[in-house]
Amino acid sequence: MTGPQATGDRVPIDAGTDPDTAAEVVRAWVAEHVPAAWRAAARRGGPAAVREVRSRAEYEAWYPVFAASGLVVPTWPVAYGGLDATPAVARRIEAELRPYNLGRLNPLGLNLAAPALFAHGTEEQRRRYLPPIVRNEEVWCQLFSEPGAGSDLASLACRAERDGDGWVLTGQKVWTTWAHIADFGVCLARTDPDVPKRKGITYFLVDMHAPGVTVRPLRHITGEVDFNEVFLDGVRVPDSCRVGGVGEGWKVAGATLSGERQMVAGSGSGGVDRIGGSSAGRLLELARRGRRLDPVTRHRLVALWSEERIREWTNMRVRAGLRAGRPPGPESSIGKVHQGELNQRIQLLATDLLGAGALAWEVPEGGGQGPEAYAAALPYEVKGMLRSRANTIEGGTTEVNKNVVGERVLGLPREPDPYRDVPWREVPRS
Repeated sequence: MTGPQATGDRVPIDAGTDPDTAAEVVRAWVAEHVPAAWRAAARRGGPAAVREVRSRAEYEAWYPVFAASGLVVPTWPVAYGGLDATPAVARRIEAELRPYNLGRLNPLGLNLAAPALFAHGTEEQRRRYLPPIVRNEEVWCQLFSEPGAGSDLASLACRAERDGDGWVLTGQKVWTTWAHIADFGVCLARTDPDVPKRKGITYFLVDMHAPGVTVRPLRHITGEVDFNEVFLDGVRVPDSCRVGGVGEGWKVAGATLSGERQMVAGSGSGGVDRIGGSSAGRLLELARRGRRLDPVTRHRLVALWSEERIREWTNMRVRAGLRAGRPPGPESSIGKVHQGELNQRIQLLATDLLGAGALAWEVPEGGGQGPEAYAAALPYEVKGMLRSRANTIEGGTTEVNKNVVGERVLGLPREPDPYRDVPWREVPRS
């Protein structure tokens, strides 16, 4: 490594690069490849200012440059789209990139599908699916929850039946985020109904464009569409798209669920970043604008800032475990429980500080009519508050995650389940 000049598409960072050199490389890459308007906004006001000058479409169009650099997933092997960088270098890279708000696209692929593929997938599967995930060329979703299997996910009824060298999947999934734009989904299906519910599940990768897959959008209270219900009607899946052993899907799903909890617990999840690159900074701006820096408001602001720091430290513990080679564990549930409730309090305070602007607003002239126009006109803070209602449900409900914390962190007795060792076929179902 002789200097910070990048050569080719991938930046010159590898396993032997030290953090200081990596920082020079990243600064040179930013100067050459990040658009000037974004850099100027970052200097002026950090991530929040960048969001104001950059549209989603502009970011998606530019994103291949980011993906080709390897900086999206610097600790991943080069073969999968990363740089083979050390965790220390990755932290330095992230610190250099943070002002430019270079969020990762395809988060469900990066945080749900990838952990399962790394932990339980074959080398062929990793080489096939991980690079397109990094490049955002193939969008992913998660086909886990069902109408009768949400909090008790292991009771799922979607079935997979062996047929020659493949499987046929039949069933219904619901609350599937981004299924309407997804190319692939990670799916849990029951392959053996005659064993206890957690032992008869297998993990599959499903082509969302395959015959028999039907996606029906579910519109949010904000007017947007993120969630969907998905019907699988005789969908054929080759055995090469099975991850892990037959009947071992519950173990494989652990990697996906832990990754999801960590994603939901992280900064910016569920809408925290919708009120500013620094949520406390955005709240202060609203308070000053409305002349609301009275003692009570100041107390609420400081309390939320303190809890944000606690969340940050908890997530640091999770990342430290990952750097040590451990998979995300029950500590990710701690962060998820805390973050879900914290973000709801942050968003409620934001709408409180917004005052009358949180109660009524106008659709701009020429903005159209219907749910799309309503969604586009919603004030930033109101949209974040409404979206935050899902934070204590998604990624595992708060109640389920508290059970995980109680059993695996505090060592409390397991929640009683009279059907735990009963064959799934014999478990009563409503």
